[in-house]
Amino acid sequence: MTEQQTDGSSTRERGPLGGLADRFSGAVSQVAAAGALIVVFIALSIVAPSFLTADNLFNLGSQTSVNAVMAVGVTLVIITGGIDLSVGSVAALSGVVGVMLMAGFGVNPLLGILGGIAVGALAGLVNGLLVSVVGLPPFIATLGMLSVGRGLVLIITGAVAVFGAPDSFRLLGQGVIGVLPIPVLMIAVVAVLGHLVLTRTRLGRYAYVMGSNMEAARLSGVPVRSHLTWVYVLSGALAGLGGMIAASRINSGQPNFGEGLELDVIAAVVIGGASLFGGRGTVWGSLIGAFLVAVIRNGAVQLNIGTFYQNVLIGVIIWLAVWWDRYQRRKLGGDVG
Repeated sequence: MTEQQTDGSSTRERGPLGGLADRFSGAVSQVAAAGALIVVFIALSIVAPSFLTADNLFNLGSQTSVNAVMAVGVTLVIITGGIDLSVGSVAALSGVVGVMLMAGFGVNPLLGILGGIAVGALAGLVNGLLVSVVGLPPFIATLGMLSVGRGLVLIITGAVAVFGAPDSFRLLGQGVIGVLPIPVLMIAVVAVLGHLVLTRTRLGRYAYVMGSNMEAARLSGVPVRSHLTWVYVLSGALAGLGGMIAASRINSGQPNFGEGLELDVIAAVVIGGASLFGGRGTVWGSLIGAFLVAVIRNGAVQLNIGTFYQNVLIGVIIWLAVWWDRYQRRKLGGDVG
C-alpha cells in the first residue's frame, strides 16, 4: 500500500511505518541540534567567564533575533524544495529604506518599519514570480536578487550609512518589556505565527506537498504557482523585518549589513532538521539551529576566534547536517542519489 507523505518527508512508496520512521528521523535531527546547543552553551560558560553574564546573554538574544526571524521564512522556502540566497541583501535594502523613510521623509517609526517589511515582501514577490511563473531554479532566482538587492542598497545610499531615525525607533532592537528584550519577544511572536502557518493553514500543508513532489502536487490540484509565490513573499517580508530589527539596534541603515548572513540563516534551518531536498522542516527546529549558530559566533568572539575561522566552522556544520540528511533518507529508502 502506498502513501503520499505531506507532513515533512519525501513522497515515495512506503509501508505503514514509513511515514512514522521519516518523522522520527526529523525529530532525531532536532534533538541532536538541541543537545549540541546545550553542550556548546555549557562549555562556553566554563571556558569563557564573560559568556554567562547578563549583558552578554541580553546581547546574544538580540543578535539571535535577526537570524531567527529570517530563518522562519527560509524554513518555508526550504520545505518547498527551494532556497533563498537573497535574505542578507534584502535585509540590508529593507533596513536602509526603512531608515530613509523615517530620516528623510519624517515617517512615523511604525510606518517606517512597515515600509521596510514591504520592501522585503516586494523582493520576495519578485523571487516567487521568477521561480513559479518564469520557471527559474530557486538558486538562480535568489542569487540574482542577492546581487540586485546589494546593488540597489549601494546605489541609493552611495555606500554611506543612513542616520537620522528618531530615538523611538531604537525600541524595536533595544527595548525591553519587563525583563525580556523586545527582539526576543519578536522571535516568539514570529515563531508562533510561523508554526501556525505551517500546521494550520493550507499554505503550510501545500508547502510540504510541493516539497515532497512538485509534479504530484500539480496533478493533485494544488495551485502551485500562487502558493509557491506566497512562500517567497513571506520569506522576503521576514527578511525585511530582520533588517529593520538590525537597523534599530544601531539606529541607522548600514549598506554593508547582511553580507554573508544567508550562510548563517540557511545553516540554522538545515541544522534544525529541515531537508535541502524539500518536504521536511519545522519552525522550532530552525529556532534551535539559529540559537546554536548565534551561540557559536558569540562564544567565538568571547574566545577571540576570528570571523574567518567562524565561517569555516559554520560551513563544516552545514556539510555535516546535509550529509546526515542524505544518510537518513538512504537508510529510510529515499530516492536521494
